[in-house]
Amino acid sequence: MKFGLRLRGGLLATLIMFGAPVVAPVGAVLVSSSALAQTVQSISVEGNRRVEVETIRSYFKPGPGGHLDQGAIDDGLKALIETGLFQDVKINRGAGGQLVVSVVENPVIGRIAFEGNKKIKDEQLTAEVQSKARGTFSRAMVQSDTLRIAEIYRRSGRYDVSVVPEIIEQPNNRVDLVFTINEGAKTGVKSIEFVGNNAFSSYRLRDVIKTRETNLLSFLGSGDVYDPDRVEADRDLIRRFYLKNGFADVQVVAALTEYDPQKKGFNVTFKIEEGQQYRVGTVDFRTSIPNFDPSTLRSFSRVNVGSLYNVEAVEKSVEEMQIEASRRGYAFAVVRPGGDRNFDAHTVAVVFNIDEGPRTYIERINIRGNTRTRDYVIRREFDISEGDAYNRALVDRAERRLKNLDYFKSVKITTEPGSSSDRVVLVVDLEEKSTGDFSVSGGYSTTDGALAEVSVSERNLLGRGLFAKASVTYGQYARGYSLSFVEPYLLDYRVALGLDLYQRQQLSNSFISYGTKTLGFSPRLGFALREDLSLQLRYSIYQQEITLPSYLSNCNNIIGSSAFNPSPAFAATQTPPIDLTSTGGLGCYSDGEASLPVRKELANGKTLTSALGYTLTYNTLDNNKNPNDGLLIDFKQDFAGVGGDVSYLKTAADAKYYQSLISDIVGLVHLQGGILNKIGSKDLRMLDHFQMGPNLVRGFAPNGIGPRDINPYDTQDALGGTKYWGASLELQMPFWFLPKEVGLKGAVYADAGGLYDYQGPTTWSLTGETTTTKNSNCIGSTINPNSTGTCTGLVYDDSRVIRSSVGVGLIWASPFGPLRFDYAVPLTKGKYDRTQEFRFGGGTSF
Repeated sequence: MKFGLRLRGGLLATLIMFGAPVVAPVGAVLVSSSALAQTVQSISVEGNRRVEVETIRSYFKPGPGGHLDQGAIDDGLKALIETGLFQDVKINRGAGGQLVVSVVENPVIGRIAFEGNKKIKDEQLTAEVQSKARGTFSRAMVQSDTLRIAEIYRRSGRYDVSVVPEIIEQPNNRVDLVFTINEGAKTGVKSIEFVGNNAFSSYRLRDVIKTRETNLLSFLGSGDVYDPDRVEADRDLIRRFYLKNGFADVQVVAALTEYDPQKKGFNVTFKIEEGQQYRVGTVDFRTSIPNFDPSTLRSFSRVNVGSLYNVEAVEKSVEEMQIEASRRGYAFAVVRPGGDRNFDAHTVAVVFNIDEGPRTYIERINIRGNTRTRDYVIRREFDISEGDAYNRALVDRAERRLKNLDYFKSVKITTEPGSSSDRVVLVVDLEEKSTGDFSVSGGYSTTDGALAEVSVSERNLLGRGLFAKASVTYGQYARGYSLSFVEPYLLDYRVALGLDLYQRQQLSNSFISYGTKTLGFSPRLGFALREDLSLQLRYSIYQQEITLPSYLSNCNNIIGSSAFNPSPAFAATQTPPIDLTSTGGLGCYSDGEASLPVRKELANGKTLTSALGYTLTYNTLDNNKNPNDGLLIDFKQDFAGVGGDVSYLKTAADAKYYQSLISDIVGLVHLQGGILNKIGSKDLRMLDHFQMGPNLVRGFAPNGIGPRDINPYDTQDALGGTKYWGASLELQMPFWFLPKEVGLKGAVYADAGGLYDYQGPTTWSLTGETTTTKNSNCIGSTINPNSTGTCTGLVYDDSRVIRSSVGVGLIWASPFGPLRFDYAVPLTKGKYDRTQEFRFGGGTSF
């Protein structure tokens, strides 16, 4: 008796195996179990072309006693179907106990092609699909690949995409698979709205999230592309922002997205329940650890009574307390924060509970996903290693450090059970990204003119975590090159070693009559004392010289020569005085002459400066590029005189305090000051003095403030000063009528400051020097080129006038780089100061 069975997916086999009853439809013939239990004597295979007979037979494994029962047949049939090698599999019973397996093989894919794809390359799509050339064709797999391609396009913001697979049959049971793609237009975010926000405006919250609204400049970025993962991450960013500002009960209950077919984009709405804003009522410390005084950790708390309740400050306090407890020998101490809300007083009583945690050790640290970065570059970011006590605070710090390296797209550290209950395995999952940059930069400013720069840099050189950069700059008034190298872990210590080699040339322009050439080398060491406090030690050695343009070197003032053009000072000492106008002997004075300090520096030639210095930086800014809150203080000193030709002590301090005010207005208080002290017997050079202009008080020209040569026959160069101070108040506000994504802000400000106390050369002795262009105001005791005399003629103004101004500014965080336009009107100024009411500066990388 012969039975024909055509089974797909092993459904009947499963029913039989589990004894499920089968209800026969009308006209069907059920095969009795006794018939199915006939002994199979042999297995024959039909229809196979590529798969070997023995391979197919191997799926039917005899049971005990060497007999192939019905259960083994069903298992073999199921396994054959699951291989995906066959379109169809039939099992028939032949005469004499023969089992006939008839198969129809799936075709082989000859090639896979993509048509219509412009935004995503073939290589990326090929890597994503499961169907492969020279692999087995499967309709189910093709359908899955179609959905996968569409999903890739949706992730890139193209929700109108359509993907149609086409199967082209070829001889010898082969097919070509072609995916025809209609990419459609980019689907952006047309609007972002916030519901329930009362404490912060929608404008302010748009600055918190990563998703952006589509605008005219969106083609330069991807923030406006709708990405559901990014929107979900924005929910957490909003929540963290509220928690940082005292809203302990905040909930971002939903992020609703709706596709608008008319706008062909998404509308995103965040629903927020703010709750109350809390301040810190009390801060207490408790412990269950014997002989441990919890109050000793008070200095590590960043939570202060009366301040806004800040979850980030609480988390940082927990981290630092837990690390400090570990240092004191309590390796398993765990700090758990708690808070009791007083709803009437709107306060939170913060309690830090220090308890003994489970005694768990780190068995291993497994690193996955780093194909380029060396293992030790990752491991050195951990303050713990294999065998140490497990400390979650230190693990979180390591994860944060790895993210800050900017070598990886994603970093995630998880734990897995170890070989015993008190062992854990740390698993570090990474996804690397490109760390090399090639950029061409261009810009223009009213100070430096047009400027272009070409640079090549690598943040993770050779996968060893090294930084290297080479750049060349060429502009109207500034030219040069620089080479930089940084080893972030010197001798495996958390100390950064930096090396800089540079050459700069500043040409004369409308603000200075002379040019300078500087060639220098500077090694430096950087230390992170705390997350908000850093120290840099440096040594600088550079050679500097002054150059004069041709129009200041266009006469020959050698005494006694036919080309002698006397200076006004010399002409006035003669008896009778020389009438320069009648003789036409104005010479080089007809277009001015460099000031005495400049000419002295020119006569001295190249000067070598060797200096030691340091910078101490305190930074609590919420955002280094676009701050709204926080404090940034820089204090630096440089001591020149470690060899070289000059000696001095230069001190400077700069402080900026940002504070969010009402209606998204940010207030800025900027204070700065500096002093230059003479050290030893060497005189101060003019080039060592502070030079100030709009960097101190806006509305003044570069080098436009402070002591100045006022000799009418000289170029009246700025001489600089040894002391300066400055204060500025500024309000930055958005243009609420413009989309946030445009990046425009306005500013109003008032500046005041002063620069004074010139201590550079006013005269210098001349012995045996020819009176030439370099020292044409020098008058000898006799009219003799080789006589000894004194260079005089410096008349300068050093009045201690307070310079002040008010102005408005336009700040643009443009896709071409940060740009700023300022228009300032001086209110008070010195008699010889030079003003520049409009100022513009900016740059770009492309």
